[in-house]
Amino acid sequence: MGSSTQRAKESAQARGLKPGTFAYRLRVFLDLVRFEHTVFALPFAYIGMVLATNGLPTLWQLVWVTVAMAAARTLAFAVNRLADRAYDAVNPRTRNRPTVTGAIEAGTVTRYAAVSLGVLLIAAALLDPLAFKLAPVAVLFLVGYSFTKRFTVLAHWVLGFTDALAVGGGWIAVRGSFFAPEDLPAWLLISAVTFWIAGFDLIYACQDVEHDRQEGLHAWPARYGIASALRLSRLNHAAFLGFLALAGLALALSWPYYAAALITALLLVYEHRLVSPDDLSRVNVAFFNMNSYIALTLLAGALGAVVV
Repeated sequence: MGSSTQRAKESAQARGLKPGTFAYRLRVFLDLVRFEHTVFALPFAYIGMVLATNGLPTLWQLVWVTVAMAAARTLAFAVNRLADRAYDAVNPRTRNRPTVTGAIEAGTVTRYAAVSLGVLLIAAALLDPLAFKLAPVAVLFLVGYSFTKRFTVLAHWVLGFTDALAVGGGWIAVRGSFFAPEDLPAWLLISAVTFWIAGFDLIYACQDVEHDRQEGLHAWPARYGIASALRLSRLNHAAFLGFLALAGLALALSWPYYAAALITALLLVYEHRLVSPDDLSRVNVAFFNMNSYIALTLLAGALGAVVV
């Protein structure tokens, strides 16, 4: 009853969806890619828009950035589930995923990934010419990060940078530029999010140390141990806070932004108190709940900074 496959089936059936139908397969797919966790990166796309324009974006920009972000994350997770099927099948934590058990076919996931790619490109084209020109670079990271753990311990930071591109997408959507000197704050925010995501991915990867070692995967905890990974996670989160402060200074933001950064620091302290080398039982709380709170807190701070 606790497997991801069973949860996906129950979620679909609870909505009155019949197995085998398109709606049923779509619901299982959305549960598979944890669509609701788009909340991690989406607020940072909004932060990029708000800070780039020093105000509120247009409804057109808001809608299409939201569509682009949802499509990007769906594409990334669909490819990840396909790329990792062989590894997931022998990992006790993931062997019940629908792509492993056959609850959803690889061909179905591939089709949804293709649709997501198409939607992402359309959204980028409708937002800004530069966004469309840079979309292939974003796609390269969205598709490629799933393979990096096969050859480098830097996979955690590649994932972080991939998610951090949300800031760049939001920034470009309203400014239409990304490489000018006045775009430095966007790069500072991208650096911040890179370290934030890498920091909590280091925590999350601690769950799979034995599996990753057996399969020859290059996650940091598998290579250097859980204690080392947790220490490095704290350093990454300290860098996250540092880059947040630098971005705020570069944009001369007002006090709500820094208040949100302070709350974020407290949430990170609490997050790190939830896990230890001897107790990883609350990793999911640290990974999902706390990081959703952090993203939403910083969005509220950015909004407050441009209206106060």
